Amino acid sequence: MLSTPRLAILAGIAFSTPAFAVVSIDYVTVGNAGNEADTQVMNDATTGYGAVAHAYNIGKNEVTISQYADFLNAAAKTDTYGLWNSNMGTDAKMAGITRSGGPGTYSYTVTGSGLRPITYVSWYDAARFTNWLGNGQGSGDTETGAYTLTGNTGIITKNVSATVWIPSEDEWYKAAYYDPTKNAGSGGYWLYANQSNTMTSNTVGVAGAANFYDGDYVGSGNSSYPSGNALTNVGAYGANSDSYYGTNDQAGNVHEWNDAVISGSSPQLRGGAWNVGEGYLRSSYRSNDAPTIEYSVVGFRVASVPEPTSFVLTMLASGFMLVRRKR
Repeated sequence: MLSTPRLAILAGIAFSTPAFAVVSIDYVTVGNAGNEADTQVMNDATTGYGAVAHAYNIGKNEVTISQYADFLNAAAKTDTYGLWNSNMGTDAKMAGITRSGGPGTYSYTVTGSGLRPITYVSWYDAARFTNWLGNGQGSGDTETGAYTLTGNTGIITKNVSATVWIPSEDEWYKAAYYDPTKNAGSGGYWLYANQSNTMTSNTVGVAGAANFYDGDYVGSGNSSYPSGNALTNVGAYGANSDSYYGTNDQAGNVHEWNDAVISGSSPQLRGGAWNVGEGYLRSSYRSNDAPTIEYSVVGFRVASVPEPTSFVLTMLASGFMLVRRKR
């Protein structure tokens, strides 16, 4: 039987989100801990990724413009770390956040659809966002938490105590491509993050589609480079295009930062984007860039420790109250 202090701690998790929290991440749980890595050779698929020894949560969607604007308004009134990029307000293909005021009084306003993924974010921006989430949002610190950024440059590895972080390559890969029901229940991997080995369309409403360049750009109706916003709202393609675990847009919309290092000093990017062809959407595609770059086609999603179910928390809280009554 759990001791009273442990019951109190576990029951308290249900009430740990502070009243000033403004960003709510819609997570899906990735279970099937201890799955094997992708060892199949399918088309040009790179093998050896996807093995994860633990259960974890991952964002159902990419972090949105609205969520990032809430972060800026809480953590970037002075913007010491350059969390806002002016292109967020001026790039017609990505525009979503404008800034007003001066240092110490900066405020940020969402323009257009705040449900599109945020872009023009560096790996460091993403790391600071996860630190802020893990530290309770509001006035929470951006420099410590999942990543110790104070005084550090270059590649920064995740702290073991992290509660919210940028997904590792294996975590991202598993959430996108793994399906425990494949191969008669022994598990396996898809080539694309839509529970399929084919990807043919970028049309919203078509099963298995994603936001990528299929000869036409989404929303343009032709092959001309789009003059308007090229992003789609997160989850626009619906459940018929999501991964086994229920994530959206891991096949397209924007490339996403991972918490992995390749080529010695650069973090990794996974997933397709609105401006690239089908080959970039495959599980075989991986790239890297400097952690400081801020591109119009790069965003991110977050991962976190899985929380006990509300039923378990309720039972634990009830048990704790019973113990107190018996005293």
